[in-house]
Amino acid sequence: MDKKFKSGYVSIIGRPNVGKSTIMNLLIGEKIAIMSHRPQTTRNRIQTILTTDTFQAIFTDTPGLHSPKSRLGDFMVKSAEEALNEVDMVLYVIEPYEKIKKSDLDIIERLKKIKTPVFLIINKTDTVKRDEILKVIDAYRGVYDFKEIIPFSALKGENRELLINIIEENLPYGPMFYPDDMITDQTERQIAAEIIREKALFLLNEEIPHGIAVEVTEMKSRDDKNITDVSANIYCEKSSHKGIIIGAGGSMLKRIGSRSRADLERFLDRKVNLQLWVKVKKDWRDNEYLLKEFGYKTK
Repeated sequence: MDKKFKSGYVSIIGRPNVGKSTIMNLLIGEKIAIMSHRPQTTRNRIQTILTTDTFQAIFTDTPGLHSPKSRLGDFMVKSAEEALNEVDMVLYVIEPYEKIKKSDLDIIERLKKIKTPVFLIINKTDTVKRDEILKVIDAYRGVYDFKEIIPFSALKGENRELLINIIEENLPYGPMFYPDDMITDQTERQIAAEIIREKALFLLNEEIPHGIAVEVTEMKSRDDKNITDVSANIYCEKSSHKGIIIGAGGSMLKRIGSRSRADLERFLDRKVNLQLWVKVKKDWRDNEYLLKEFGYKTK
């Protein structure tokens, strides 16, 4: 074992929509996890990798801890809870509110059952005054013995280097688990599907997004023309939703496709020919077979 090199696994947890994916993307310097203003955006545990000359940190961005209302919800919560016991350190992300929400108190009760060191990340500190941040620190100190508390702004990148230094200090000595040029264990197809889902989440009405899934059915490169052909299905649960996703004269689907194509071209660094279809899979979130088909390991 190299006594100079450090490596380990870091879990990022917290309520839905507190900025976990944004923080992970900021730390590794690449956009891997999708971001949305809607809660419960992340459905799978996404691993990204930060490698420097002295350490390698493997980050797991988990689904937000919440009260599940479907089999998909059960999977998301189970995935998040498992992450707590399988890592070297936990980054628990909150928003800067002095009054601790019941959902955060529930998370803290879960944290009391694990031995993994927990670091409190107070995100979105750019939205409040310094005095309010100090009140938040005092409130959370009173309910759990955190290893450290770090005020943070993922939006502005404040304290990014401080957090990276803290991560390095607290990782164990160990080998490099992944090649130094690898930034995620997600396949190109998985990332492409998530990019398309992100655009749909952003553009669609409130009642639809959690009822959609995206499956990339084809991804082939035409190296002679520097083009990648991508075909994907957007699945929804109701026929009425299908019409909304497509839009009048196909307008909504075109908007989703246009925004997705732009991100896919940046990600793949080549031109993309994107074809999207919308299909109905009734109640897929409670169908174990379909959940597995869409990449959610429910067992």
